[in-house]
Amino acid sequence: MSRPTRKQERHAVGRLGWLRAAVLGANDGILSTSSLIIGVANAHGTHQSVLIAGVAGLVAGAMSMASGEYVSVSSQADSESADIAREGKELREDAAGETRELADIYVKRGLDSTLAQTVAEQLMARDALGAHTRDELGISDMTAARPIQAALASAAAFSAGGLPPLLIAVVTPAGVETATISVVSLMLLAVLGAVGARAGGANMIKATVRVVFCGALAMAITAGIGAIFGTRV
Repeated sequence: MSRPTRKQERHAVGRLGWLRAAVLGANDGILSTSSLIIGVANAHGTHQSVLIAGVAGLVAGAMSMASGEYVSVSSQADSESADIAREGKELREDAAGETRELADIYVKRGLDSTLAQTVAEQLMARDALGAHTRDELGISDMTAARPIQAALASAAAFSAGGLPPLLIAVVTPAGVETATISVVSLMLLAVLGAVGARAGGANMIKATVRVVFCGALAMAITAGIGAIFGTRV
């Protein structure tokens, strides 16, 4: 009799770290670059000035996203490292107390006290710090902060998102940049919202509508500001 194959379960939580940075970066890339181009175009800027603004916005935005994400996630990583070091010190100073603490966690999760104590003792004997890091601090390999990965993902995602509006601006004749870039950017935002929602296991329609609405609002405001300043100049 053949043994049943083990079911391979896939959960979204393992992708949340890089997914969040990638979706945020791509969304910001599309919206920031397109809004900047639209604002300059509506201020009656020349085609060359529109392209310069787009390139500058793309480069500056990618660097800003990378540095911001790196600093933010590095702070999280530092906090996690400090908590783990503190937990290691407590384990060295009071192993018995830490075993009871771990057992109490399992009791709160539904185990009876005897079984919880047995599980805690066995896990402490195998990997005490790992057990407390995972079950007391809530830190695991899937959720641990990775600053460099987050920074690179953000920069790459922003660049990937900002490139299409810039390329559209390159090939679009002067005078119709606003309409063309707005339509293309909103379509890209809709696709991004749907893909991000599907990958994260969220509601696709809700995510798509939210992203498109916010994008349209941002572009409209930027276009209005460009038109006002362009008229005054």
